[in-house]
Amino acid sequence: MKFTMQREALLQPLSQVVGVVERRQTLPILANFLLQADDEKLSCTGTDMEVELRATHTADVQQAGRITVPARKLVDICRALPDGCEMVLEQQDNQLLINTKSSHFTLSTLPADEFPDLEQADNLNNYTVNEGALRQMLEGTAFAMANQDVRYYLNGLLLEKKGSLLRCVATDGHRLALADLSEEVSGQQDEQQVIVPRKGILELLRLLENDGGEITLGIGSNHIQVSKPGLTMTSKLIDGRFPEYEAVIPPTNDHDVVINRGRFRTALQRAAILSNEKFRGVRLEFSNDAVKIIAHNPQQEEAVEELDVAHTVPAMSIGFNVTYLLDALNALSTEDVQFKLRDANSSCLIIEPGSERTRHVVMPLKL
Repeated sequence: MKFTMQREALLQPLSQVVGVVERRQTLPILANFLLQADDEKLSCTGTDMEVELRATHTADVQQAGRITVPARKLVDICRALPDGCEMVLEQQDNQLLINTKSSHFTLSTLPADEFPDLEQADNLNNYTVNEGALRQMLEGTAFAMANQDVRYYLNGLLLEKKGSLLRCVATDGHRLALADLSEEVSGQQDEQQVIVPRKGILELLRLLENDGGEITLGIGSNHIQVSKPGLTMTSKLIDGRFPEYEAVIPPTNDHDVVINRGRFRTALQRAAILSNEKFRGVRLEFSNDAVKIIAHNPQQEEAVEELDVAHTVPAMSIGFNVTYLLDALNALSTEDVQFKLRDANSSCLIIEPGSERTRHVVMPLKL
């Protein structure tokens, strides 16, 4: 194998793929990229056996071939070289030679045949979605995924397809985030529910762009695949049953609070300074046209924030984990947010005023 590329051209696919390569590996070859050069194109693949990323870029290929090389070392070399330099990469026996006008590197390699190939993602139902819209859905829900929960099916995000509707749902058992795609999804009108693992979702968030065009979303029984020009991500799915999330969403919360998102967020951030470090609890006290945010800690310290707010909530006090409230507020983009409450023992629904396309449910906290 031998090919020539500009430094920036080579760094682009390497940077797109390196995120999936774990620093600590059970198999040495998982620390490597698979490089394949042919047909005036370089393909770079990385995997952790759960998620696979493949990026391609045009290259001046003098000799076709396949080899695996240490991923992070190759990325570090490319980043350290000066802008605009031309790189010649050539395989010699069990080594990869990297030459520029003034720099020369030799990397060890492993045979390409040993590189694990993620099970073929076949029988996919393919849909066309807007890249920016999909990213916004994931941003509005991914924060609610569990992390290393024994209920393994919560350590991911539910992707649901119903007719022309695409929906994302995530929950860790204490809060829930749901987002619907704002536009219809073109493609086969099948009904599917799959759980995408946490790492697959985080990689998607890193790779998707807000101003991107149309991309292909393929959903199968064992894999999900997202393809955009020059880049394909394939992820295994979590084999489990997601909770009946619709039963968690409060159907009839009678009392409404519409509040400025920025003012409420900064008030919560100030109160959180003196909240209990373990439980992160704050108490919201509603009275006539006002709400107080109160935080205590075991050191007998207290923070009180008072906001003038028009609301229909009767006089009551309800506790919440302040981190959960802040995460929900950060995931919304409107100037105002709407809280729908029933009583001090019921969950709270947080939405954008006049729209339920994105919904956040936060369970109360006993303080």
